[in-house]
Amino acid sequence: MSDEYRTRQERKKAKQQTPKQSKKNKGTGSGKSRGKKILTALTVIFLVMMAAGGITAIAIIAGAPSLDEEKLIMSNNPEIYDIDGELVTTLSGSENRRLVDIEDVPDVMKDAIIAVEDIRFYDHFGLDVRRIGGAVIANVTGGFGAEGASTITQQVVKNLFFDFDKKITRKIQEQYLAVRLEQKFTKDQILEMYLNVILMSGNRYGIVEGAEFYFNKDLDELTIADAALLAGIPQRPNAYNPFNNPELAEQRRNVVLSQMEKYGKITAEEAEEARNIPVEDQLEESDKEAYPYQAYLDRVLTEVESIDGVEASDIYTSGMKIYTNLDQNAQEHVEEVMQTNNYINFPDDQVQAGITLMDSSTGQVTAIGGKRQPAEGVRSWNWATQPRRQPGSAIKPILDYGPAIEHFKWSTYHQIRDEEYKYNTIDQVIRNANRQYHGDVSMRYALQQSLNVPAVKAFHEVGQERSKAFGESLGLPLDSMGETYSLGGFSNGLSSFQMAGAYGAFANGGEFNRPHTVQRIEYTDGRTINLAPDSEKVMEDYTAFMISDMLKTVVQQGTGQQAAISGLPVAGKTGSSNFTSEDRQEYSIPEGVGAVRDSWFAGYTTEYTAAVWAGYNSPSDGVIRNDNGSNLIARHLFREVMSHAHEGVETSDFQQPDSVVRVGVEKGTGLLPSDFTPESEITYEYFVKGTEPSSVSDEYEIEADDLPAPDVTAEYNEDEHAIYTSWSFDDDLVDEFSFQLEIQGPEGDFETITITNDREYMLNNPEYGETYTIRVTAISDQDEDLASDPGTVDITVPEEDDLVDEDIPDEIFEEDEAELDEGDEGNEGPGQGNGPPDHANPPNHAGPPDDEDEEDQQENGEEDNGDDEDEDDEDTDGDSGDEDEIDDTEQEPEQ
Repeated sequence: MSDEYRTRQERKKAKQQTPKQSKKNKGTGSGKSRGKKILTALTVIFLVMMAAGGITAIAIIAGAPSLDEEKLIMSNNPEIYDIDGELVTTLSGSENRRLVDIEDVPDVMKDAIIAVEDIRFYDHFGLDVRRIGGAVIANVTGGFGAEGASTITQQVVKNLFFDFDKKITRKIQEQYLAVRLEQKFTKDQILEMYLNVILMSGNRYGIVEGAEFYFNKDLDELTIADAALLAGIPQRPNAYNPFNNPELAEQRRNVVLSQMEKYGKITAEEAEEARNIPVEDQLEESDKEAYPYQAYLDRVLTEVESIDGVEASDIYTSGMKIYTNLDQNAQEHVEEVMQTNNYINFPDDQVQAGITLMDSSTGQVTAIGGKRQPAEGVRSWNWATQPRRQPGSAIKPILDYGPAIEHFKWSTYHQIRDEEYKYNTIDQVIRNANRQYHGDVSMRYALQQSLNVPAVKAFHEVGQERSKAFGESLGLPLDSMGETYSLGGFSNGLSSFQMAGAYGAFANGGEFNRPHTVQRIEYTDGRTINLAPDSEKVMEDYTAFMISDMLKTVVQQGTGQQAAISGLPVAGKTGSSNFTSEDRQEYSIPEGVGAVRDSWFAGYTTEYTAAVWAGYNSPSDGVIRNDNGSNLIARHLFREVMSHAHEGVETSDFQQPDSVVRVGVEKGTGLLPSDFTPESEITYEYFVKGTEPSSVSDEYEIEADDLPAPDVTAEYNEDEHAIYTSWSFDDDLVDEFSFQLEIQGPEGDFETITITNDREYMLNNPEYGETYTIRVTAISDQDEDLASDPGTVDITVPEEDDLVDEDIPDEIFEEDEAELDEGDEGNEGPGQGNGPPDHANPPNHAGPPDDEDEEDQQENGEEDNGDDEDEDDEDTDGDSGDEDEIDDTEQEPEQ
């Protein structure tokens, strides 16, 4: 009964609660209704978006290029043009691509490609949906273009039909054409296209070319390791080139082997065996002929490959036209100078060199010498463009003196003490090449003689950060810069390509142009990519001019004289790097031969800049030495290349800017010379305007008390009835003084007769029997208040009676007249004119007395002596010998 009750109570309770529950149920129904509406709205939006996306996709696909089967022949290869727009070569043809039928491709090669590039190649319809999903996630998290999902089919389409960017429009069109390609061709045909189009580094593409180039093998001779190496190269052809980068190539090969093992293409044992083969053991260079101007075109391809969005394989499939700065005439001369002994006497075939020739005002590299005796057909190490060698003292204008002028406005006369000195952080004494110190020297002289201590002192004063910033502004990589960089002791080294760019800024008045070989690229669709860099002001014009003027002195009078070119204003700097004591011991390098590791010369005119490195790949191959002349190779190469480049080119000297003044300063004091400074003690140097000295030196100033009095002499000439006066004065001062001549005669007062630069005077018709006092005073031409004490002399003229001739009988005169009458009227006999002097009309001239004339005649007689002429000849020969000795001294190299 209770249960029933409870049931009724529960029912009652339930009935009482019905209104609330109804409300709750009513609310639940309303929520479901809103959810349905939202879901419906989202569905509609999705459908609209799908429709819009479909419409957009349809529009994008409609703009896709047609599947032109002619392009599948892979005939669109790059054309190379020189600086004049003349076609140099087309990188195509049997020498760099040979097609293969898929039936001739060994399975191991197919397996390697498919394992690393597209494992589901034979299963998909042109697109790999699973890879696309992974790529979408990667692109969402890492940004568009972070990861691709290209199948082999898509790569064929991309290479043959599209420009090389990562725009979504191109990607959709690529996917569309990939599906179309799959519909039209079989999988084997598509794989064959891929195997023929892939780039194998340099100008070689396709697996046939790759097998011959790297292994000197046919396809049917390929091993598992060979196939894996070839399959890994197309991802980054130049980076994975095993000749240039064997370690990277081996790592990539092993990745391919792991993929082949993972997907069951080879066994674990086969994979391990292949991994254990060093890449170097696989390689065998082919002997195919190199393409023209190999060193230059290698650099061209490197620059094109570095363009963002352009893949290496794109170069050989896009049909692009590459316009370069190549001067074929200059390039041919560089190669002849490098490869023959017609110009330079190379000591052996192992010595190497790298040359970069560049237009000073634009940065256009017109010729490159990359390697002596290059392996034909091999894109190998380029000694001109690939940085490796220490620049030595050739870095001093860039890291030491250039920044000092730029920041502190040092003059070319700026004095630096050359003395025993150490690095700040290294307990090492810095020495000059001649192991001597020279005291206070000018910056010009320090550069001229390539002194090391002044260079390091300049570096310390400038500071490492300023020096680094200055060098980096000239295009040099200086990430790990330290104190030793001030003398060219680099950890990684530089290339002649980089050095030419840096020196070119000095030649160009402080404007830096990145050195480059490529002007522009033109695509078949009319698109153009301009690669010529913009000029950038990196230093003040006074810095560029002063460095240039000092480097002219290096060539004219210093360590770079062997690089001088007659008639050209050349500025330049030598450089060399030394061996450590450990190197000398390890390679048995003898002392006393002036052996160095690297030899440099970098220089320029206003028209062209050239940087030259010479040396050996390894000390085991040889060393640059003084005793065989190899230390001069870089200088001789520079002279030959630059001489040829300037033929027929008008070349002006470096123009002094308005910011610079040329001032004569007194040696030793650096002040303006005084009127008494000897000319031999004055040097002319350049100063930034406003920093030139304004004070006058008193080093050679003379007080009146220090002036000697002129030494005066006087003599009476009876025949001429005149007083001859002369005086002498200090030889070092005579050119700076005039002389006041005063005479005290019978009247008793001194009278100024003349102020003259002469040192003699003739007083005519003095009075007989009178005494004359003559005094001479030296007076400064520059300071009228500066005068010496007078030099004085007294002289008495004899009485006239004392000078009368003895009576001569009249008969003598009568006899003389008779003799004259008997002679021919037209011929006067000997003795004519002999008679008493005409005292009434004495000659009005100054001259030495008779006894000095007699001495002059004796001296003239001695000069006619034949033996003296022989002695003169011997002296001349002696002078020539001295010049030879000087020349020999100038051959001493710089360390």
